[in-house]
Amino acid sequence: MPDRLLKVNAYTTLDLVDATARGHDFENEALAVLNVTAPREDPDHVTLQLELDNAQLDSLPAHADEVTLSATEARTLADALYSYADDVDDATDR
Repeated sequence: MPDRLLKVNAYTTLDLVDATARGHDFENEALAVLNVTAPREDPDHVTLQLELDNAQLDSLPAHADEVTLSATEARTLADALYSYADDVDDATDR
């Protein structure tokens, strides 16, 4: 990714995922980096970061989106991810 804003290394959660940027008058598909992190010292939140490959985007400038979650919010998100992953597993096992 040219002009990458997020650092990508061996600790990056998912360094190549399919993503879509949607707006009222556009939709661009691109590869993306998805990372989950927390401060190393005295962690007080979880950060979820997403950056789409700006070389594949026609409608947006280079940017990264970031969400700061409390521990409870991160667990709620994790539970939802597990639940939907189970649904996908069940559907593909048919």
